[in-house]
Amino acid sequence: MKDQIKVVLFDVDGVVVDSEMFSLQYSKKFGINNEEMLPFFKGVFQDCIIGKADLKEEVKPWLKKWKWDKSAKDFLNFWFRSEHNIDDMLVDQVEKLRASGIRCYLATKQEKYRTKYMREEMGFDNIFDGIFSSSEIGYKKPDEKFFQKILDELGIQGEEALFFDDEIENVEGAKSLGIKGFLYTGFDEFKKELDKFLK
Repeated sequence: MKDQIKVVLFDVDGVVVDSEMFSLQYSKKFGINNEEMLPFFKGVFQDCIIGKADLKEEVKPWLKKWKWDKSAKDFLNFWFRSEHNIDDMLVDQVEKLRASGIRCYLATKQEKYRTKYMREEMGFDNIFDGIFSSSEIGYKKPDEKFFQKILDELGIQGEEALFFDDEIENVEGAKSLGIKGFLYTGFDEFKKELDKFLK
């Protein structure tokens, strides 16, 4: 089966990055009801994720309500650092995959500033062969256009790629294009599924 798999795609949050959701972390630290943050994340933040709005600008009107008394830039730095928790076991597996000739990429819903943070501060430019971010593609998972853009750019067919994500709707979106998608529930199960295709 190994010859058929050319690429492994990974979601970031909940797969490569293992941390509690930022809004939950923040609400605990600053005594803010998480419900007060949800309108932002369910609203204009979704435009930021597909590159149609600038997070640094859009978040400014919300900061006072969220008891943040520093700049928007400081807020984003605090946010990104709070989710800077990389799964070392998974990274080790990525290194092994790449050493064996299989390309590894991130396929993630991210706005542009965190995408940049991932590349530069988290070292993902060196760990992976590349990052496919929704803010650069213009579409987000589970939209088929998101996955089609990746296949086109890599010059592969869906069946030549594996994809691991912790949200079932994203897995189903990938499968609709023939990508071998799996729900990520933990490293051990991930390794079992991976081994089935790479033996």
